[in-house]
Amino acid sequence: MIRSDLVARIAEQNPHLYARDVEAVVDAILDRVADALADGDRVELRGFGVFSTREANARIGRNPRSGAHVQVPGKTSIHFNPSKLIRARLNRGRIGLEDEAGRLLRAS
Repeated sequence: MIRSDLVARIAEQNPHLYARDVEAVVDAILDRVADALADGDRVELRGFGVFSTREANARIGRNPRSGAHVQVPGKTSIHFNPSKLIRARLNRGRIGLEDEAGRLLRAS
């Protein structure tokens, strides 16, 4: 799903809202998440997951074509850890999964 699909689905489910207002809200949420991550903060959306940043140190790499050693700079990357609820929804039908309350889920 891309951003425009998300906006369209939310607008469709909420006919009392204009699509441009839904787009403004989605943009505001995504901008705030991006700003928080850029500031090094952790973003937790209960029932969905946690976004955080991870640092990769600078290192010496190797050019696969020439075999020459290359300095690879450090970088910051985004890490997403899904919630138990999302993991259970993704793995629905598998035996031994538990929901948020720790109850065993039944195969669907």
